[in-house]
Amino acid sequence: MTESDKSTDRQRRLRAVGRVFLFLLVLFVTVYLATTFEREIRDFAANRGYAILVRDWGGPVGTLAATWVMLKLIDRKPWQFVFLDRGAATMRKVGYGSLLGILPIAVPSLVLLALGELKSVPAPDGSWWSVTGLTFANLLPAAAGEELFIRGYIFAILRETIGWRWTLIWTSVIFGLLHLGNPGADAQSIVIVMLAGFFLGSVLLATRSLYAAIAAHFVWNWFMAAGLHTPVSGLGVSTPDYRVIDNGPDWLTGGGWGPEGGFAAALGMFAILIYLHARPLRRMES
Repeated sequence: MTESDKSTDRQRRLRAVGRVFLFLLVLFVTVYLATTFEREIRDFAANRGYAILVRDWGGPVGTLAATWVMLKLIDRKPWQFVFLDRGAATMRKVGYGSLLGILPIAVPSLVLLALGELKSVPAPDGSWWSVTGLTFANLLPAAAGEELFIRGYIFAILRETIGWRWTLIWTSVIFGLLHLGNPGADAQSIVIVMLAGFFLGSVLLATRSLYAAIAAHFVWNWFMAAGLHTPVSGLGVSTPDYRVIDNGPDWLTGGGWGPEGGFAAALGMFAILIYLHARPLRRMES
């Protein structure tokens, strides 16, 4: 590489840092405005005796707004840059992402249930359908918000600047560190969350669809919350009629963090990653 090439590369990286920094500034403003608006709506409803059942949508809305500002007003880039174009929203891609998301958590969890390492126990009566609907309505924006932040604009800028491999690694590390404050977080659970970040980033790249990555993230969480009634990343969920608890070693079942924090879930993700990197992602190298 010549000195001219090195200078050009440094300038490109500095521009990327500036764009990420600007995005974070815009994100701060848009998330603040969106969450303030959400809080005002919630307070308005509460003063009239109503409860807003779908919460924490301000963050995802604000993140989407910040992405729009950067793409349309600053960079003048299409939605395809962050894999949010119409072609990325096909039912085939979203369905494929959903399948990739549910297999690595559902199969290991069901095997652990069959072996007795996870155990279903009775819980207070409740409406399974109501809780499932509320879980759907709340987990979907949560998954969308995390994917928009970690694997949206920032991921696209890094991918353009340092390549998709290093982008996968760095965003996965950040994804794991963002979960340090979750209840029961420990070294194993955080490392496995980092692996989940690598897994979700691989889904994004293989499908070229952020919608598919959101779907994979959502169905993973929804299966644990609505299907197993078990904690999601250490966070408690509603458990009408039954709940699934660990009945084996925490390193295998995830313990209080939920099955996604165990070695079995890690094996499930490894299986999908081997498939993705042996087939769809290999085509990116050719």
